[in-house]
Amino acid sequence: MIPSEAAAAIESISRTQERCRQTLDGLVDEQVGEASRLPGWSRGHVLAHLAGFAEAAERQLRRVVAGDDPGEFYDGGRPGRDAAIDEGAGASAALHRERVGAAMDRIEGFIDLLDAELLRRPTGYQDGRPVEALVLAWWRELSIHLTDLDLGPQHTLWGPELREHLISHLAARVPDGVLIELEPSAVDEPRRIGEGTRVRIKGAANDLVAWLAGREPLGPVDADDGSAPVALPELGPWP
Repeated sequence: MIPSEAAAAIESISRTQERCRQTLDGLVDEQVGEASRLPGWSRGHVLAHLAGFAEAAERQLRRVVAGDDPGEFYDGGRPGRDAAIDEGAGASAALHRERVGAAMDRIEGFIDLLDAELLRRPTGYQDGRPVEALVLAWWRELSIHLTDLDLGPQHTLWGPELREHLISHLAARVPDGVLIELEPSAVDEPRRIGEGTRVRIKGAANDLVAWLAGREPLGPVDADDGSAPVALPELGPWP
């Protein structure tokens, strides 16, 4: 049986990839070079990164399914990844659409083959993490970067399964000596992450997760120590 988190990711990936295709259908060349929501990156940089990650993930899945050595995740490692993003960022809208779409198509084909045994096999992602970790990583990358494109989809589309996964994954960003209590409005999903001095953070559920992911919330996100307002904690690097 496929673990529940991986099953939720696989189901969500299919929907999110279709949303990504619909979003890119309307992309024109003038929009490619415009700023994304990621400081220093154009939409073209985000799309080149998405395509590069998807191609690397598909290559890993193909090799693992075939029983081959998965090799390194990115050709040339992190320097190769960064160079490919810079080189690919300026492509036309049509080329970005074709490249991202083709990579997503291939990922879907291999995801359909996954079972509990394949999900446990090691990959070249993060020095031997299993296929399950790679599937979850693509879920995060696609869901978050689709909103970074600033072409319509917002983080308000993130469902409870993705919120839960992102909070668990991003808990490593909480600084040492801080206990964060996330208290979302409208949904009963309180979470405690970290250890130390208590900081309570309130806001809409998806805004809290967006903040934890380093993205700009759409509504107010406020912090207090239980008796008075305090500054939001300075989060650590992406894990």
